[in-house]
Amino acid sequence: MIYSNGDPGENETISSGFILVGFSYLNKLQILLFLLLLLIYLLILMGNLLVILLIKLNPSLHTPMYFFLVNLSFVEMCCTTSMVPQLLVHLLVEEKTISFVGCAAQMYAYTITGLTECFVLAAMAYDRYVAICHPLHYMTIMSGRVCVQLAGASWFLGIAMALSPSTWVLSLPFCSSRRIHHFFCDIPPVLKMACADTSKHEIMVLTVCVLFIMGPFLLTILSYIRILSTVLQVPSAEGKRKAFSTCSSHLMVVTLFYGLALITYLGVKSSSTSESNQIITLMNIIVPPALNPVIYTLRNKEVKGALTKTLGKVSVA
Repeated sequence: MIYSNGDPGENETISSGFILVGFSYLNKLQILLFLLLLLIYLLILMGNLLVILLIKLNPSLHTPMYFFLVNLSFVEMCCTTSMVPQLLVHLLVEEKTISFVGCAAQMYAYTITGLTECFVLAAMAYDRYVAICHPLHYMTIMSGRVCVQLAGASWFLGIAMALSPSTWVLSLPFCSSRRIHHFFCDIPPVLKMACADTSKHEIMVLTVCVLFIMGPFLLTILSYIRILSTVLQVPSAEGKRKAFSTCSSHLMVVTLFYGLALITYLGVKSSSTSESNQIITLMNIIVPPALNPVIYTLRNKEVKGALTKTLGKVSVA
């Protein structure tokens, strides 16, 4: 059902799609932003594909930790691809429209990949906990079957938990105004367009977010508390360094992911302008996928060794 908000010239129906206002206020600077985002997006794709290929091509990296890293890289590519290409197109055209179906698909994709990434990071934290706290039983506990089950559960929970809030929002009656003050179809800006009382929907969305974002986060924190407790019991400084080095890359990725998410949440809440909100959200979307391959490549001797070995084979061929 479509309701009119009384604005002149806003008599088009939602079936004709939405207008993503996005970064229209930048005017001619949109071209510069296009070039910058295109470069970053290509780096995200190449960096994460490189990590996946290195792991697939090197048997020495066929371990639980790198199995989850493949899932993490794939999730991040899916997340950025769900919105960045659309944004790149809109930075070049005057008519920044998106169909209702496209908007729904974008909302589902972003919510699913965001929640799935939380669960994958928690699974990676559990893997590091077992490796450090139960090293003698590591291969038994983290068998191939268990790894597949954890990865499958991460995707299943991400998909299942994302369907409800997105469906609640998309089932609301919308006003005739089609302008979404954001660069993609996220739940909060779309929810603002509803011509109905959305307080119950906001509570339900908040509940899902708290349970299924804070849940994996707390599991990750708990894993690192146990890891820290175990590492501190190692008698030698060199032993402590080696034990902690096995999870340092993942710890940096987790800190980056949840740190930027917290900055985004606080920034959006404290900022009074949609322009500031969009910049903060964009940083949260593109920075972790761009930096994570760098973190795992530069700080991990096994990955650097595999990269050197693979490049050596390519040069010889």
